[in-house]
Amino acid sequence: MKVFVSGCYDMLHSGHVAFFKEASQYGDLYVGIGSDSTIEELKGRHTVQSDQERLYMVKSVRYVKDAFINSGSGILDFIDDLRRLKPERLIVNEDGHSPAKEELCKELGIEYIILKRIPDAGLPARSTTVLRSELSCQLPYRLDLAGTWIDQPMLSNIYPGWAITISLEPIIEYNERSGMSTSTRNAAKNIWPYALPLDKPEKLAEILFRYENKPGNELISGAQDAIGICVPGLCRHFYIGEYWPARIEKVYDEDILSWLEKHLFMVTLWSRPAGTDLLVNTQITRDNIQILAKAADDCWDAIMEKDLRSFGEALRESFEAQVRMFPNMINKKISSIVDRYKYKALGWKLSGAGAGGYLALVADKPIEEAMRLKIRRWVV
Repeated sequence: MKVFVSGCYDMLHSGHVAFFKEASQYGDLYVGIGSDSTIEELKGRHTVQSDQERLYMVKSVRYVKDAFINSGSGILDFIDDLRRLKPERLIVNEDGHSPAKEELCKELGIEYIILKRIPDAGLPARSTTVLRSELSCQLPYRLDLAGTWIDQPMLSNIYPGWAITISLEPIIEYNERSGMSTSTRNAAKNIWPYALPLDKPEKLAEILFRYENKPGNELISGAQDAIGICVPGLCRHFYIGEYWPARIEKVYDEDILSWLEKHLFMVTLWSRPAGTDLLVNTQITRDNIQILAKAADDCWDAIMEKDLRSFGEALRESFEAQVRMFPNMINKKISSIVDRYKYKALGWKLSGAGAGGYLALVADKPIEEAMRLKIRRWVV
């Protein structure tokens, strides 16, 4: 029986080998490796090791029957190789799960298996992202929870409101063009290549915002990206007709942050397609913005009270308000994936401006195929 797995396998480590070992128990293991160009497209960086070097090392692992460089591009860069190989099973770990992969397997009649990321006996947990962060960039990401788009004056000039963000530790390397503020994070690397300096978070956020949005820029990135990266914990920021918020409120309370980590999950979709225009067919009205602002208020109150059902409902209402104003945030393909999780979650939204990225979920118990996240704490 043939078993197929696919990944980057940059900086090959014991976690990769443990995954190969477990996957090989399901059959003869074939490994597809993302090319250098594919990794640069998805992650916005060069690999540490070239695809030919990674291929050499993966082929040397005794659990691997054979390996090759995937011939395609993007998240599903192995489609043609999968049709050629015709495996009976495709295996991923929780970080590698994507509904698109699951749908492809269903189409091709391939069994789809999700494994937990468990290190081999006596060995530490390893991931390439953590290794890379230890060696180089430790800059956070941000996830927006509610009020997305209110940081643009085209909305807050009509009706003011709050945006809510959390700052995330880089425990995985989130894809480019996926609503996780990767473009702002890339700008931050130019100022602080390895980590944020020890300074007031709001000051760092304003430095980053001004650096990214130089005079003369045609498009202005919202301040929520810079704030979400630089200000740890949970944060809300109030916008009233300006790009920079009038107020910023922060929560570092461990009970609240741990509660959020327990009930927030993410599912990988795909990078926002090139050429996507989110500013066409918009319905930016006072009523719609008011609904968005109220949902953000309700979301914040629910989090402060640790009211899970109300949190899920407010998150969903904020997302629905965004989609009413910017309908290109969602399409039939995304809607079908949302439908799949409706009965597992209390609320959901797309990361950032949508059209792809990650599906964030609020749930009362773990969703097996979804990733957990780690909120960055304030360190004195």
